[in-house]
Amino acid sequence: MSEFKNTVYHKILERTAENLAGNNMKPFIAETRVEALEIIKNLLAEGETVSCGGSVTLDEIGAMELLRSGKYNFLDRAGKSPEEAGKIYRAAFSADTYLTSSNAVTENGELYNVDGNSNRVAAICYGPRSVIVVAGRNKIVKSLDNAVLRVKRFAAPMNTARLGCETYCKSKGECMALASGNGGMTEGCKSDGRICCSYVVTAQQRVKDRIKVILVNEELGF
Repeated sequence: MSEFKNTVYHKILERTAENLAGNNMKPFIAETRVEALEIIKNLLAEGETVSCGGSVTLDEIGAMELLRSGKYNFLDRAGKSPEEAGKIYRAAFSADTYLTSSNAVTENGELYNVDGNSNRVAAICYGPRSVIVVAGRNKIVKSLDNAVLRVKRFAAPMNTARLGCETYCKSKGECMALASGNGGMTEGCKSDGRICCSYVVTAQQRVKDRIKVILVNEELGF
C-alpha cells in the first residue's frame, strides 16, 4: 500500500518542484531522508560557515548531527544564553549557508513560514549566500489558504508543545482564531509565548537558485 502512496506523492513533489523552479528556486526531490541528507552534503563545502533555524525536520534527517560533525564552522545556538543566541542570530546573516525547514510549501512553488523571533524568516529572505530548505511531503499544500490553515491547525500547536510555550494553541490543540471562526492569517492569541509573529511568503526570487528546496517523499517535522 505504501508503494502506491509514494507513487502518488511523487507526482505531487514533481509538480511542486517544477513550480519552485519557475520561481527561481532550485528544487531537489529525495525519496527518503537518507537521500535528503546526501543532497545536503553535496551542497555544503567543508570549512564553510553554516547556521540553521530551529527545525524538527533537520534533526530527523540527521542534518544537525552533520552540522556538528566538525566539518563546518557551525554557528550553533543550542545551549546558549539569550544574549549569546541573539549574537548568533545576527551572525547567521553572514553565513555561507543557512538551513531550515518550511511550515508549508504550496504546489504553486511558494514557501510559507511563520516565526516568533523572526530570525529564521529574516535569513530566508536576505543575508546568507545560500539557503537550503528541507520539507517532507506532509508540508505540501494546494494553496496559501491551505498553508495558513496548516500552521494554525498543526504546526503551531505542535511547536508550542515542543517548545513549552504557554499559548492557547498548546492547551487547546488549535489556534484560537479557528475556534472563534476567524481564521485570518495574522489572527491569534496575545500570549507572550506566541510563536506566530511574522508571516512570510517566499515566491519569485531575484537571485536565481539562492534558495534550494529539498522535497522529501516522507513525512517529516511539524
